[in-house]
Amino acid sequence: MDQAVERASRLDTATISDALDKLGIEGQCLGIKPRDHDFRMAGRAYTILYGPADVVPGTVGDYIDDLEPGVVVVLDNGGREDATVWGDILTYLAHKKGVAGTVIDGACRDVHMCLKLGYPIYSRSYSMRTGKDRVQVDATNVPVNIGNAKIHPGDILRGDSDGVIVIPKEYEEKVLEAAEAIEAAEEKIRAALESGMRLDEARVANKYHSLQTREE
Repeated sequence: MDQAVERASRLDTATISDALDKLGIEGQCLGIKPRDHDFRMAGRAYTILYGPADVVPGTVGDYIDDLEPGVVVVLDNGGREDATVWGDILTYLAHKKGVAGTVIDGACRDVHMCLKLGYPIYSRSYSMRTGKDRVQVDATNVPVNIGNAKIHPGDILRGDSDGVIVIPKEYEEKVLEAAEAIEAAEEKIRAALESGMRLDEARVANKYHSLQTREE
């Protein structure tokens, strides 16, 4: 069991986002949305970098055979929405192999399959237009950009109804500790409100206004 991934899975993306802000780390994958707001995902990144198809087009998705259970497939297609890089066959195989989810800076298709299987897909958009002969895999397990966030192979990806966030591997302990502290403080605030305390008093008592303040 990957303890860091397990810890991340217990935190929502908003809390992790606040922890990243506190530490001055840009890890919010902006513009990347869940295909279903019930989707939840946590795992380490297996990255794919796409580029425009060459004169003799290369492969689009044969990497699927190499994926291990629990990874998150991260596809950088440069935000392109005119050529999809993920469809129903990949969804079926990823789900069958126990892959944790897929994140795409670009478009997917065959959305019905991920909804049917409950397989988490997060993307910029969706369309029916194939990427075959339009894009190709240029590299695997290299740094990629997803929604203005840099993702390296092995980084933790966490997804929920608000979107996707990346926790860089080299900072994961600091990020998780900060996020857990923020979550604990917010739990105390909720408990105080339940007991009848005013919100402003509960926030002051639990130092709410400094929770996301960037550390010097």
